[in-house]
Amino acid sequence: MTTCSLCTASEPGAGARILKRGTRFLEPDVYVARLGAQQAVFKDYRRYRRTPLSPLARLLVRREARILERLSGWGYAPALLGTIGGLVLGMEFIDGKVLGRDVAMVSDEVFRRLKGAVAALHAAGIAHNDLHGSNILVSGGMPRVVDFASALPMPAWLARSTFGRQLRRSDLANVVKLQSRLTGTPPSPAEAEVLAEPRWVRAIRGAWKRLYRRSPAST
Repeated sequence: MTTCSLCTASEPGAGARILKRGTRFLEPDVYVARLGAQQAVFKDYRRYRRTPLSPLARLLVRREARILERLSGWGYAPALLGTIGGLVLGMEFIDGKVLGRDVAMVSDEVFRRLKGAVAALHAAGIAHNDLHGSNILVSGGMPRVVDFASALPMPAWLARSTFGRQLRRSDLANVVKLQSRLTGTPPSPAEAEVLAEPRWVRAIRGAWKRLYRRSPAST
């Protein structure tokens, strides 16, 4: 999937502004580079080229590109620009501040919009699955959600399942926790119920975090 805006683009790299170096298993380099007259964000898995992990890296690029393409009318995600060589994903550059880090104080209106956006995302059959402050930018008072590498498309049968309901609950719980921490607004009774994470979910989440922290950094 290479859109016309990327057809004549050279491989990004020179003069790029690094946002994040990929150091863990199948983690890409993320940087901002010029694409014609505009800036674009690239997620670059090219270090896996000609390695046994190349098919998995290509799958991650293709999968996230398809999700961004599916969200083209949502309004809260970066626009997909295309892919390069199957190992680089190009996206719209959003000139915003990271929620909770660069933007410590925000209004409840930002979170009202964000909750509405998350509800629309779920209604479209997608769970973000990694919705924390680092993946939310605030631009002109509007929240924008980035990094859909962990997002999961949910067909109707999955959305109705216990697992699907838990994925939606987790997305909303992360937003409510951020709002409470950054604005001081306490959760509503309904939101407090959402925050009451089941014990089995806490156990799985804890095991995953321990596994991730112990995963070796790539060289």
